[in-house]
Amino acid sequence: MQVEIHPSWKKVLQSEFESPYFQSLISFIKDEYNKTLCFPPGSLIFNAFDKCPFDKVKVVILGQDPYHGLGQANGLCFSVPAGITFPPSLQNIFKEIKRDLNYPIPKSGNLQHWASQGVFLLNATLTVRAHQAGSHQKKGWETFTDRVIQYLSQEKEGIVFLLWGGFARQKVKFINSQKHMVITSGHPSPLSANRGFWFGNKHFSQCNDYLKGRGVTQIQWG
Repeated sequence: MQVEIHPSWKKVLQSEFESPYFQSLISFIKDEYNKTLCFPPGSLIFNAFDKCPFDKVKVVILGQDPYHGLGQANGLCFSVPAGITFPPSLQNIFKEIKRDLNYPIPKSGNLQHWASQGVFLLNATLTVRAHQAGSHQKKGWETFTDRVIQYLSQEKEGIVFLLWGGFARQKVKFINSQKHMVITSGHPSPLSANRGFWFGNKHFSQCNDYLKGRGVTQIQWG
């Protein structure tokens, strides 16, 4: 199973890659990919890291699990490949961007253009069995991604962390809010959004206002 990850992350995370928990995790993942259909494709497991180098990270968006439907997961949280129908949460993200910044709803749900601008689209769990949500949770991925958040908080300054929903908000304990901006809201899933916990949060304009205030290039969300 060939994986791709930007060299800047390899340097930062080398001690994690060499740790016993991570070696055990990788053994489990290799076995899973060999015996059953899993997502994303093996080459895209670390796509979030490959498309957004460590030294370029300006914004972090945290998801929980990859999409588990056929052809949906591409290694970037909330993102789907071009041509794939938008899942409900992604639909609501685009609707809020339209309300907030007046960008039209895009034709593609691939968020790689966000990653290339410094938006780190991290799922807490990087893999999943097909059609079995949460099937790779509590195998070591969360330990790894918690450490990733801590490295970002410790080694960098001025990152905007967008934490959507109760699961993501739990990660605030790993973030130094004196050095970074943390913005929270309900999750963009219909269950939360339709109860008034998502729409109108203006996270995208708030994020850009913060970056602009620091003299950092804003994110083109459209």
